[in-house]
Amino acid sequence: MIQLKNPLQIKEMREAGRITGEALLVAREHIREGISTYELDSIIRNYIEKQGAKPSFLGYHGFPGSACISINDEVIHGIPSKKTILREGDIVKVDVGAFYKGYHGDAARTIPVGKVSAEAEKLIKVTRDSFFAGIEKLQVGNRLGDVGHAIDALVVANGFSTVKRYIGHGVGRELHESPDVPNYGTEGRGTRLCAGMTLAIEPMVNVGVEGVREMSDGWTVKTADGKLSAHYENTVALTSDGVIVMTQIESDF
Repeated sequence: MIQLKNPLQIKEMREAGRITGEALLVAREHIREGISTYELDSIIRNYIEKQGAKPSFLGYHGFPGSACISINDEVIHGIPSKKTILREGDIVKVDVGAFYKGYHGDAARTIPVGKVSAEAEKLIKVTRDSFFAGIEKLQVGNRLGDVGHAIDALVVANGFSTVKRYIGHGVGRELHESPDVPNYGTEGRGTRLCAGMTLAIEPMVNVGVEGVREMSDGWTVKTADGKLSAHYENTVALTSDGVIVMTQIESDF
């Protein structure tokens, strides 16, 4: 069942979103060659907790970190580790959630370590652009298929592929709520959009094939062909006045 939020609840959710977005900014400030993903995770956790919030992911279904930190061909759900050291040219997907006063925020960014390849730069940009193509279709009366189609169409037009095994979701008092939010779809099909929906829209885009494979650690997901992947996510609210992107703190990030 979809849990619609009233204006007061959306206002409360914006605080969780703000903390989530700020935690990503903190992550960006600390990403550099030589830092471990464990240290980066600790920095993110400390920031969230100093805001009076809790990391949404810590302990979620047994996940051991406060953030999912995935490198290069890792698509999502990378486990922070003292052994994983960032290197020049890596692209780092940081996925963060913050639980504050009864609500979750959920957002992700792909951040380059120093100078990266032209292909990686394009991948990061297209992934971000596909998110915004999707929310252009996030309008009362449209359908979720309109959003997913817009995301996938932009990705494919740029020569990349959209991951279909993993998708976005509703978010609010629970980290994962209804409805499912695929990053692909058919225009005019799917759940009808209405005011009060709060969604985590999160395109995951691969350089090569759309296929993925799950690692033996039970969490990390990699591209099937070992090529690069990028991830971009925000928690958004659909209102009668338009879309509020609750986890975006800087317009260019």
